[in-house]
Order: sequence, then structure tokens, then C-alpha cells
Amino acid sequence: MTPSDRDKHDQFIRLYVENEESLRGFVRSLVPTLEDAREVMQETAAVLWRKFDELHSLEDFRRWAFGVARFEALAFRRDRARDRHVFSEDLIAMLESEAEEAGEQSNREEEALKNCLRKLPGKQRALVESAYDKGVRIDQMAEEIGRTPMSLYKALHRIRMSLADCIEQFLQKEEQPG
Repeated sequence: MTPSDRDKHDQFIRLYVENEESLRGFVRSLVPTLEDAREVMQETAAVLWRKFDELHSLEDFRRWAFGVARFEALAFRRDRARDRHVFSEDLIAMLESEAEEAGEQSNREEEALKNCLRKLPGKQRALVESAYDKGVRIDQMAEEIGRTPMSLYKALHRIRMSLADCIEQFLQKEEQPG
């Protein structure tokens, strides 16, 4: 593999992994079963890689990937049209629209959360980040920092409420025109 091919491969993998979860949710909304979604995702990934050179702008990857996934889901459905559990085109369009909106809303909420986490005072941010590390137990964490588990739960609850308010304000500002 040449350095240029390796760079192309790395770019593709980064973009695909960054969008895979929302793409999987989108595909899952278009086909009836998890197994069908896995099959469509595999074919979608193969097509995306094969046609990656046709992508004009890396910023358009998400929109492009959703379009490819939609066509792959439609092709999958056409291939299985004899099955009585096939969704109508109208339902697919409605589910597609709702899944896209949900994905966009999720991205906005994630952006708001990151923004609000950055605004937290250092100690609060460190507390939240520590509490949500994988495998962390609140009772052990409380002991390490010299607090009772209940006081730690209460502190985290207050921080979460503060974050929820901040996120809501951020999203409201984003929705306002101008």
C-alpha cells in the first residue's frame, strides 16, 4: 500500500467511524430487523469505500454516506420484495426523514454538551470526567477524594442539572434566528 493509499484509507476510516453510529441508526430505521441492518451496513461500507474517490468534499461525507445507505436499503428491500414484512416507500421516506432529524438533533446536543462541559469550573469538570470513566464506582471514587458516596451523588446531580440547563439554553440560542 503506497503512502497515498494509506492516507486515503486513514481518511476513510476516520470519517466512517465518526459517522457509523448515526448511519447505523439511520439504516436500522429503514429495514425491519437488526440482521437486515447489519447486511445493509456491510454493503454500504463496501460501496462507500469503493466510491470514496468520487466524494468531492470530506465535509460532505455524512450526507453522502446517508444517501448511499438509503440506496442500499432500498436495493435490499427490492431484493426481498416478496417478503410480506416490507415497508412502503412512504413509510421509508417518513422514517428516513425522522432518523435524519434525530441524528442532527443528537449532533447538536453533543456539541452543546461539549460546549457546556468546557464552561464548567475545573474541579466540577474533573469530577464529571472521573465519574464517567469506564469502570468507575462512585463508592470507590468518593473514598479516594474523601467524600461520602451520597455527597458525591448529590454533587454530580447538581452538576448534571447545571449541564442540562446550559444545554437547553445553548440549543434555544441555536434555534433563534439571526
